[in-house]
Amino acid sequence: MTGFARVEAQVPGARLVWEVRSVNSRYLDLTLKLPEEFRALESELRQLTAAKVARGKVEVALRYTMDASGQSALSLDQDRLLAVRSALDAVTEALGATSVPDPMRVLGFPGVLRQEAPDFAPLQAEALKLFGRALVEFSAAREREGARTAGFLHERANELESYVAKVRERAPLVRDAWLERLRAKVADLGVEIEPQRLAQEAVMAAQRLDVDEELSRLGSHLVELRAALAGKEAVGRRLDFLMQEFNREVNTTGSKSQDAEMTKYVVEMKVLVEQMREQVQNLE
Repeated sequence: MTGFARVEAQVPGARLVWEVRSVNSRYLDLTLKLPEEFRALESELRQLTAAKVARGKVEVALRYTMDASGQSALSLDQDRLLAVRSALDAVTEALGATSVPDPMRVLGFPGVLRQEAPDFAPLQAEALKLFGRALVEFSAAREREGARTAGFLHERANELESYVAKVRERAPLVRDAWLERLRAKVADLGVEIEPQRLAQEAVMAAQRLDVDEELSRLGSHLVELRAALAGKEAVGRRLDFLMQEFNREVNTTGSKSQDAEMTKYVVEMKVLVEQMREQVQNLE
């Protein structure tokens, strides 16, 4: 299911920005894009996300900017500075140079300027807290998308149900028309067929053309679809299976069709099932 959320906050020492986005996928595929200083949170972030998201290709990204209050103080290593100065004096004397060393270049010499590594533990805690907010907004966005998708599926289910009713109404007419054609063909051939043999042929034809079982199963699947959409739990995989069953029954109905009008209904049913199948990929 698609979804997007972006939250940001100014916390002591830095500004944090979370972005969470997802696109359709049959399984949960989670990608984390974290600064190196926040890698320690990866396991907990995966657990928090998996608790909220059952499937989808999900990308979680964190950005941060340290402000002045979060920067560590700079200090000079006096011993190192004196050692560098002594070395520079020796080089100046040996070369007879008179130039004064550039202070900025001296500060850039390894070990002269020291900066203590900041403590990222408080920032990590703030990042986790903010990620909780991001997940809430992300889940809300996915729920809105899910509601729209469920509405679409209900509309297509109602249309499919109307075509099931049309096929059910048409099927006896198709059977009767087939029997009339059989009688007419026998009459045209000018041969006599025993009534019992004709009745047997009629029974066999009725069995070949009978779609009551397929239509009944389609009706049951529609009931199951609506019940699944009315629930609160994740239904994506369950509906994946139902779409396969819909497709199987519609195809079987089509294979038994001996009538142009009924075939037209079956084609429309196939289109509706395919539309539903595509949208089911959006549901968790």
